[in-house]
Amino acid sequence: MTTIEGLLLVDKPRGVTSHDVVATVRRSLGIRKVGHAGTLDPMATGLLVLGLGRATRLLRFLGELPKTYTGTFVLGVETTTLDADGDVTMTSTVEVRDEALTSAMSALLGGSLQQPPAYSAVKVGGRKLYEAARAGEELAAQPRRIRVDRFDVTERRGASVDFVAVVSSGTYVRVLAADVGAALGCGAHLAALRRTAIGSFSVGDASPPDRPGDVLPLAAAVEHLPQVPLLEDEARVARHGSILGPAGLEGPYAVVDPEGSLIGIYRDDGPKARPEMILAGSE
Repeated sequence: MTTIEGLLLVDKPRGVTSHDVVATVRRSLGIRKVGHAGTLDPMATGLLVLGLGRATRLLRFLGELPKTYTGTFVLGVETTTLDADGDVTMTSTVEVRDEALTSAMSALLGGSLQQPPAYSAVKVGGRKLYEAARAGEELAAQPRRIRVDRFDVTERRGASVDFVAVVSSGTYVRVLAADVGAALGCGAHLAALRRTAIGSFSVGDASPPDRPGDVLPLAAAVEHLPQVPLLEDEARVARHGSILGPAGLEGPYAVVDPEGSLIGIYRDDGPKARPEMILAGSE
């Protein structure tokens, strides 16, 4: 198969899984090693960042980047899955003023613990939550720490509310919608969701999975990290995963050779810098 490596920005269509997108790109590009950063539910559309070849090893460093979404939630209707793909479990009359709506959304800003929904791919004891839910069993995952930096109304049409949200990785936007409905006493579910950005990566630069666009270089996966240039002697030993002198930086940082090529990711550990990952050779 062809040797291709780097990042690929894909615009996921509605009705397919993130795994389906990976499979389509494998076929389209004729490569085996493809992974994605940040799953999108089948009903959601928008940006998937895929790693090709050695870039799959760098995808975990995208985990701290904020994610931007646009979407619509509907007040007065609750579903089993908290979104439009589920069965309706409750309907109610909606008599909610705009001020109460914005207040309920603003209350979710900042850091908090969020319970993953029953219909999700989170695993408990090796079993996915949605598998247990479909079997009529109750299985709960541990709450996860999330952060909501923005959650604003962009337009309201009666019970339908268009919004924009900027959240941390691992945040379930459908849970935010359900939380708003619960706070207002009328219930709510997510009707549409589109991811428009992950950090500086934009869906405007993405392509359909069956017509992949340009592949970004490996270094694009860690462009948000501090970058430390090495001298040739340092670069030579770093390629073998050797310990280096500290860079005096918090968290992981990228080390590059004198030509600017990415060697790997290091992290300071007291008086030493230890490698977290070395990109040696090709795959």
